[in-house]
Amino acid sequence: MQPTGTDTPGGPPHPRKDGAVTAGDPAQRLTTDAGQEAGTSRELPGRGRELSELQADLERAGLHTLSGRPAPHSRVLLIAGRPGSGRTSLAEALVVRAAGRYPDGVLRARLTDPGGTPVPTERTVRDLLASLGPDPVPAGAGDDELTETLRAALGTRSVLLLLDDVASAEQVLDLLPDNRDCLVLAVASGPLTGVPDVRPCTLGGLERPAAVSLLASRAGAPHRTTVDPGSAELVAEACGDLPAALVMVGGWLAARPKLSVADAAKQLGLLPHTDPLERAFRLVADSLAKAPSRVLRMLALAPAGLADAHTASSLAGCSVATAQSILEEFLRLGLVHNSTLAPGCYEVPRCLDPLLRAELAEREGPEESMLARARMLERTVRQLRACHAITEPEGSEARKRLAFLPRTVRFGTAEAARQWLEERRPAMIAAARLAVDEGEGRLDGLARRLISALARAFDAHRSPQEAAPELYRLHELVLDVAERGGLQRERAAALLNLGDLDARTGRHSRALARYRAALDAARDGRKGPRGRRVPDHFAAGRALESIGSTYEDVKDWARAADWYGRALEHHQTRDAQAAAARVHGRLGAVHTCAGRLDDALREWRAAAANFRRLQDARAHARALSEVARVQEYAGRPQEAVRTCRLAIQAVRPSGDARLHAALLLRLADACDRIGDVREGRKQRRAADELLRSHNGGYDTGSACETNS
Repeated sequence: MQPTGTDTPGGPPHPRKDGAVTAGDPAQRLTTDAGQEAGTSRELPGRGRELSELQADLERAGLHTLSGRPAPHSRVLLIAGRPGSGRTSLAEALVVRAAGRYPDGVLRARLTDPGGTPVPTERTVRDLLASLGPDPVPAGAGDDELTETLRAALGTRSVLLLLDDVASAEQVLDLLPDNRDCLVLAVASGPLTGVPDVRPCTLGGLERPAAVSLLASRAGAPHRTTVDPGSAELVAEACGDLPAALVMVGGWLAARPKLSVADAAKQLGLLPHTDPLERAFRLVADSLAKAPSRVLRMLALAPAGLADAHTASSLAGCSVATAQSILEEFLRLGLVHNSTLAPGCYEVPRCLDPLLRAELAEREGPEESMLARARMLERTVRQLRACHAITEPEGSEARKRLAFLPRTVRFGTAEAARQWLEERRPAMIAAARLAVDEGEGRLDGLARRLISALARAFDAHRSPQEAAPELYRLHELVLDVAERGGLQRERAAALLNLGDLDARTGRHSRALARYRAALDAARDGRKGPRGRRVPDHFAAGRALESIGSTYEDVKDWARAADWYGRALEHHQTRDAQAAAARVHGRLGAVHTCAGRLDDALREWRAAAANFRRLQDARAHARALSEVARVQEYAGRPQEAVRTCRLAIQAVRPSGDARLHAALLLRLADACDRIGDVREGRKQRRAADELLRSHNGGYDTGSACETNS
């Protein structure tokens, strides 16, 4: 599923009311394959009557409006036709003409994956929401929450929603906006029973003159059909007047200038297939040499039907240059078309997907298909590592490893890597999902490496808020792999990551469930020597702290202190001093919020003592600053002044000017509270001079306040 918020290329841009989408925004580039069922051309021969009828339907009132009961939702226009009939081309042509009526732009979604699997509602809605504006979608939100969010977003907009490859009426009903200013244009194979007030437009084959004209335009020379109109009509009849079939036969003729249209009619007549689209496909596929023939059937394994030279090369086991020339040949033959999602890539027409899969099953065994998929995943991992490494500083270990990768998988700049990642994102997510779902666990190792590389690339090129929705999907895939393979450490890690994302979006109950499951998995651990289980102490401590942090977020101070106490005991048992010092600080913060100031002082002092033993000057000074804060809360300002001076002495060896200045300002405030105003002014001047000398003119107000 690939939504966009722009109009068809070549048409005028239609800015959104909120200004989030423009025609030049690469993140909102066209992704629907207009013309996919009629080759690479976006022309629409022979569909003028249907286009006019659809335009007239836009002008007419709906049935509910005529009956005096206007529907509370948007209208639905349906273009129904078999694959290869040019139904998507007709939909795109209508979008070009009608886009001006919808000032908030056009959204596109494909509701069926390659292989015929319906796209889950959650994925469709999430991608549509992502295309509506810059605000990221909450990671891990459920179907109901996402659907309500989408309806609320569309309730104040006027958009045209193009839904391609609709598999069922329920998919349309889930996405139907509650807004009469919107229009839903659905493309499906048959009627959508159950969708209210739908106006259908049924497509068959082209009229014969239009079919012959399309064949002539693709055959390379118009005179080839004009000198033998009878044979041209026989070819059109054999193709069922379907645009996709005519494009393939026309490409076959263009590649054979010495053959006549009569030869094509004869060849088609010899084929035993009854389906016109399959007959044309067989004519073209059987004429390919050995290497192109293998590349063609391997394209059935391309994730999301998207392939470039690297993907085709790894799938078929040929060189990148050979794969590139073969893909260009396929483009001329109408077997693929240029991708509007990713420049330099090609998309497999959905009408050919079942034929390619049948060809793959007949000509390649399961082991060959598995090996091809593994090669593709391995190359994708290398590209993702290069995508991440380009963001690392010069001289880093990642940049050193980057030098050993082939030039064809490297990136010149971080911006080029980011653009590549965004353009290939749907295909890479699909590759990870397919690697997890298929292969009976035999690709689990590669799937984990791919997901890890993809997560690092997202972290490097996106902000945490932008990356969170995709990372949530990836962690769920890791969890599936870990549970299938009984990998408790990986399961614990995935649950912790998912729990973190749930906690950030306020789903605390789900986060607690994730953390508790992670704690159980960490305690179970992995199998060690002699079959004994080795607990994952790091993950267990992390889970205990996370549970305490979640209770702290909901201000349940008693439970937060209890779980932090368990985490502290766990770290002390393992002699993890740094972790124990950190948890002492967390306990101090919880006790402070709960008003238990004596307990808070004890914990902060313990944290300061631990950090001093660890020779962490900054953390030692911050902990002492928190001791001073609690002393002020407890009404002991003289002690707070002495503690602030100790904190200043502790921070000096670190050279942290901003922290030093912040502690001076805290000392100034403490001096003011005990009535020593002169000393307070002195400390503020010292803080101001310190910041100016280190930062070239910072104001004292810019000094960050220390906190827990």
